[in-house]
Parts: sequence; structure tokens; C-alpha cells
Amino acid sequence: MEFLAFPDTGQIIEHMDAKILISAEHLHRYYGHHCAVQDVSFQLAQGEVLGFLGPNGAGKSTTMRMIAGTLAPSGGRITINGTDLLDQPRRAKADIGYLPEQPPLYRELTVDEYLHYCARLHRLARAERGRAVARAKERCGLDDAGRRLIGTLSKGYQQRVGIAQAILHDPAVVILDEPTVGLDPIQIRDIRGLIRELGERHGIILSTHILPEVQATCTRVQIINQGRLVFAESMDRLQQRLAGNTLLLETREPADADALRTLPGITTVESAGPNRLRLVFEGDNPADRVAALVHDKQWGLRELALDRRSLEQVFVDLTCSEPPAGAEEVA
Repeated sequence: MEFLAFPDTGQIIEHMDAKILISAEHLHRYYGHHCAVQDVSFQLAQGEVLGFLGPNGAGKSTTMRMIAGTLAPSGGRITINGTDLLDQPRRAKADIGYLPEQPPLYRELTVDEYLHYCARLHRLARAERGRAVARAKERCGLDDAGRRLIGTLSKGYQQRVGIAQAILHDPAVVILDEPTVGLDPIQIRDIRGLIRELGERHGIILSTHILPEVQATCTRVQIINQGRLVFAESMDRLQQRLAGNTLLLETREPADADALRTLPGITTVESAGPNRLRLVFEGDNPADRVAALVHDKQWGLRELALDRRSLEQVFVDLTCSEPPAGAEEVA
């Protein structure tokens, strides 16, 4: 069932005055003859937290690895803060902070030793390293943990150390892959607060399977399925959809979508299955006008009701289709 599809021109940024930090254009990635990512385009602006969702094998991790510069695309173009990632990889990667699902931590080092090591890897000048480490520790709530061995820290604090290494060099873009996996509720709340804070200065891409996390922290959400972007929406507009400004219409005979679009208040008409349509509206509920049109056209009214949905329902609707026969599962 299709909820909303987007053209291959990519995402329209609502805040046109915001600086574009990531521009991904027509990305493709092949593994042999299998296309894991197909014609994916989107943008990320400063101050945005983008929730990137998809089932296992959808191409989500492959896309994130291409954006992070750890995997070359088979086709397409990526610019990071105005720099082409393929033409000037070192300069572009200097504007990226990356936390993979398994944080790259050395358990035998103290937090300070590890962050100073990461500062050297990021090629920070010797005079800048101490200030950079202190700033990252403060932002991640690690001021009192500097002399502790990473291996003795709780999972939540280890995630904080992983985020600290990702923001150590003050990058424009921070990519977080499943940053709250395995954490308890209090730790999850703390990490979500940290992500929201980081989103005020940086552009954040957050990959997660926890849908409430997206609603709690993100300003935009996009869903990838079978290598294609199938949904992209600002969180404000998504919340409007989920709040009940959608009618579900089922008729005995196929209804004319073009005729329904002419009704006052109807903004979008989408297929929801055989003889079923989803009508997105603005303002007052147009159910009376819809019912009158169905009666006049003799389509035969079977159901007309508010469609109150959750993000989980949207996700399931968009990703429950079967993968193509013979396709390999690629994360």
C-alpha cells in the first residue's frame, strides 16, 4: 500500500534560508548485479535532525555509508557543506562526524586518552586538541569520566563517548547509526536530549528502528524501502497527517480521483487499495461534500471515516511489500 511517493528530484527544504549541508543526487549502489540503492536524492540543512528509517535490507545502512564516505557510490553525486565528496574526499570528510552502530571504542583506554587519540586522527592542531576534547566532554556530559577506562563505563556512557568522538572536530554534519540500541529508558532519554541539542548547531542524520525516537527528536523523516526513498516529510506536516486530517474512502465502483481533488479543502488523493482512496484535507472536515459527490456520481459509498494513523502504521504500509525475487538482502 502506497502512502506517499516522491519524485527523484529529492527533498524540498522548507526553510529556504538554511544552509544546505548535505546534497545527495541520484545515488546508486550495486553489489554485483543487485541494486541496493536506486536513485536516492535528498538534502539536509543546518539545524535539521533527519530520521532515516527502513527495514533490514532496505539500503539504509548502505546509503549512510556512502554519505559518510566509507563506501563509494556506483553512481550519483554527494556534496558535504559545498564540497564534492568524491572530488575532494579529505576536505569533505572533515565536515562529517560519524557514529556507527558499533561505536569504535578502545575499552583499554581512558576517555581522555581515547578522545585525544581521536583528535589526532582528525588532524586537529596540537594546541587545539585539549580545548576540543574539553568541549566535546562538556557537551556529552563526560566531564567527570575523563580518567575512567572506557571498558568500565555503562553502555549509555560508552554511547556518549562515541558521540563525543563524532563531534570532537565540530563537524557540520553528524551521522548517528542506532545511537540508543541497548540502552535503558533513562539513558535513552539522555541521548535523545543530547541529539536535540546537537541538532541546534549541526545537521543530524539519525538512523533508528525505534519509531517513537524519531517523533521525539527529529524535524524530518524519510523512509527507504527496496533501495528507493518511498516517503519524505517534515515532522510538522507528518504530525498533521497523523492528527486526523485524512479521510479513508471506500466505494463500490472506482471513484474518480480527479473529481475528488476539485472539492474545496481536498489537497491530496492517494490510492489505499482496490476502490479505496485516502483523502488529505485542510481546514474543516469535507466528509459531507465527499459523501454528496459519491452519491451524485453513483459510486456507491461503503466507508467514509477519519483515518487516524501512527508513524508505525505508515512505516508498515510502505515497507510490507515483498522484495523482488532473487534479491539479496543488503543492509
